[in-house]
Amino acid sequence: MKVAIYGAGSLGTVLGAYLARSGEQVDLINRNVAHVNALKEKGATITGTVSFNVKVNALSVDEMTDKYDIIFLMTKQLDNKNVVKKLQNYLTDDGVICTMQNGLPEQAVADVIGENRTYGCAIGWGAQLTQPGVSELTSSPDALVFALGALTKEGQEKPHFNQIIRLLSIMGKVECEPNFIGVRWSKLVVNSAFSGLSTVCGTDFGGVSDNKKSRRLAQKIIKEIIDCTAKGGIKIEPIQGKDVVKLLNYNGDFKKKLSFMIIPIAIKKHRKIRASMLQDIEKGKPCEVDAINGVVSEYGDKVGIDTPVNDKTVEIIKRIEKGELKPSFDNLKYYEGLFN
Repeated sequence: MKVAIYGAGSLGTVLGAYLARSGEQVDLINRNVAHVNALKEKGATITGTVSFNVKVNALSVDEMTDKYDIIFLMTKQLDNKNVVKKLQNYLTDDGVICTMQNGLPEQAVADVIGENRTYGCAIGWGAQLTQPGVSELTSSPDALVFALGALTKEGQEKPHFNQIIRLLSIMGKVECEPNFIGVRWSKLVVNSAFSGLSTVCGTDFGGVSDNKKSRRLAQKIIKEIIDCTAKGGIKIEPIQGKDVVKLLNYNGDFKKKLSFMIIPIAIKKHRKIRASMLQDIEKGKPCEVDAINGVVSEYGDKVGIDTPVNDKTVEIIKRIEKGELKPSFDNLKYYEGLFN
């Protein structure tokens, strides 16, 4: 099967490098011409918690000509339907898309190509581009996890599904999830709390956890998500074997204090992750806060649960995007009245 990673930025470069190192043929496709040229000239260089360089096949979007059996979609979730409509031209008749984006992107993909050709994958690790052609893996090597789901039984029976499992297993552990929507919400727990506040404060996940005020807000974001999904009848799946609801939910003072103490332990392997939203803002690009904290706010409205900390996080990040604010712990003052 012919395979491409579309939107091969920080995460896609790491995945593509692992696949190329194992001898797999995969095209790394990106709009960033400087990044593509560096990959062509010097190969993909992976730093951080691992270190290696490998020759890869990189293409700019304008250089795409082939049709693919599998496309791993790793762009920001800003305009999914139009992106997928364009990618249709580069899919074989039976080709599939595995979206590895944040938020809840599967339905927008399925609306274009059909549920039987749509797969979802939640990535349990982080990375950041430090320069063209160089991506820093910021998660521990033993935390390289993929949670994979098919939208239909027919999709799960397609040979593409087993091929996706085989490819991702080259890099890390693949967990096939029957309750994939619950997996997506477990990823939203992490992204809404730590990516959102990492962007607001201009720090990494460890910085959010170390500061008691931002950690308190992370705790409240998590609580808002737990309350929303409980009201909506969604079961949040464990994160790397840990039941986040059991560990971090609270209704009384004792459990609230306990969950506050657990948070730094829970993100220990991912302390060095800097939110992709923060990376985008630093590069002057729009970020996908609407697909992360904004999704929580929207779902809260749907099921009748207030989400004031997620709402405020969206508001602050949009102000940062407009240049009215800069990522800084000073922004915590805008959460006044929400720390209790």
